[in-house]
Amino acid sequence: MKDIIKMVVVLTVISVVAGYLLATTNKITKAPIAAARLAEKLDAMKKVLPDYDNDPVANTCVVKEAGKEWTFYVARKQGVFVGAAFEASSDQGYNGTIRILAGILPDNRIKGLEIVEQAETPGLGAKISESAFKDQFQGKAIFSTRWMVKKDGGDIDAITGATISPRAVVSALETGLAVYTNNFDKIAATADR
Repeated sequence: MKDIIKMVVVLTVISVVAGYLLATTNKITKAPIAAARLAEKLDAMKKVLPDYDNDPVANTCVVKEAGKEWTFYVARKQGVFVGAAFEASSDQGYNGTIRILAGILPDNRIKGLEIVEQAETPGLGAKISESAFKDQFQGKAIFSTRWMVKKDGGDIDAITGATISPRAVVSALETGLAVYTNNFDKIAATADR
């Protein structure tokens, strides 16, 4: 009986100490992680939006559509709307969720696309993060592009041996573009804050 009580006390002390250490580590690393994520987002925005002089992260338009809340980051230069960016995701990636950040110009063309999260197979599906895949979206017109991979009758080149990942990217982009076009007037009219 003494051994059981001793074991329970030791396990309790170990659990309390481990819980305290995890909570402390979380508290210490929370702010630096948030700062790193914000810096990553700002870097991606500079790649998918034209030159701007406002702060798109602070200047957002939130839209509720299809049971989801969408945030559009509005870019302006000298007060004039020059584009918007949005994040979209698809859980149809080969290894799970793929999250993108896309930028759209006022003339309804894609300015750029960045992959902000993916866990695809290195050397195959992970090639969605490479310029060879991402750059093909630049300049594509929202309304005249067939948003499917070529294998499915669309205009987007897939990656040899990895069609699932490009399909997920295109699906996420197409969904976000639909929300953007449905709410363009509201997004473009968003005032600087």
